[in-house]
Amino acid sequence: MSSNGSNQREKLVEVKDLRMWFPIVRGVLQRHVADVKAVDGLNFHIYKGETLGLVGESGCGKSTTGRAILQLYQPTTGEVLFRGQNLVRINRGQLRHMRRQMQMIFQDPYASLNPRMTVGNIVGEPLEVHNIGTKAERAERVRELLAVVGLNPYFINRYPHEFSGGQRQRIGVARALAVNPQFIVCDEPISALDVSIQAQIINLLEDLQEQFGLTYLFIAHDLSVVRHISDRIAVMYLGKIMELTTRDELYHNPMHPYTQALLSAVPIPDPAVEEKRQRIILEGDVPTPVNPPKGCNFSTRCPKVMEICRENEPEFRDYGDEHFVACWLYQK
Repeated sequence: MSSNGSNQREKLVEVKDLRMWFPIVRGVLQRHVADVKAVDGLNFHIYKGETLGLVGESGCGKSTTGRAILQLYQPTTGEVLFRGQNLVRINRGQLRHMRRQMQMIFQDPYASLNPRMTVGNIVGEPLEVHNIGTKAERAERVRELLAVVGLNPYFINRYPHEFSGGQRQRIGVARALAVNPQFIVCDEPISALDVSIQAQIINLLEDLQEQFGLTYLFIAHDLSVVRHISDRIAVMYLGKIMELTTRDELYHNPMHPYTQALLSAVPIPDPAVEEKRQRIILEGDVPTPVNPPKGCNFSTRCPKVMEICRENEPEFRDYGDEHFVACWLYQK
């Protein structure tokens, strides 16, 4: 984790009013009837060398956000600036060149590796795609990468089915590192792994960040994991970011009612404190992203809801020291 002051740091990634709507079509004529508003107007930035944690319930749009930033999905509207260059507006050739600087570690280590390819071919594929080095140089680079992620370099000719889940995820990490990227989207990289293996992968990611100066967007739903690895944390709900601030500020001074509810569910390893703590139980289900509530997206489940919350959407505002919150409790 980086610990530099934010006022001296370069913004590597800037997201401005990002929307990712998936159209719903019906009938023989494929008539457009509605949209799934998976990501609906996000604004945030990621500093060079830091880890930004992105948390929220399943289906809130976290993974879609990561894929839209990398242009694996073409955003509906908005801008994604990488070192000042708008990725949404560049052509395919320019985007292909930029992909060397942006990579992704996928959630499922079983589904993200081609079972018909050897480890050497999987890790070396990005080098081949970008025409980096000779065949011999690529093979040497693959062996070097396997060693970096803690695997035996002589596993180069083995297939994915010969490895455990944790080893497969290490292969995925090696593949992401192959072209020396600056920015990596980690899309719930440990959620499919055993608890004993999760810590190993987290420690590996932290070591690699320090060694290569990497910048991470770390997507997860486990708040204790995000607290461990992140410099700043963004809390997402139904396609929108509700709160964004530093890790310590979020845990010691959560402002948004949704953040407070999430944190109240995180176990504390102190029986005395745990017994006195009041759990916040949210009632009802998460609304559909096809037809989100009018006003604040959280208004249908918020224990502190006011009339204005049901009518008008709150502004995502900085309340000092880059503590951003979208809530009418503080905008009255």
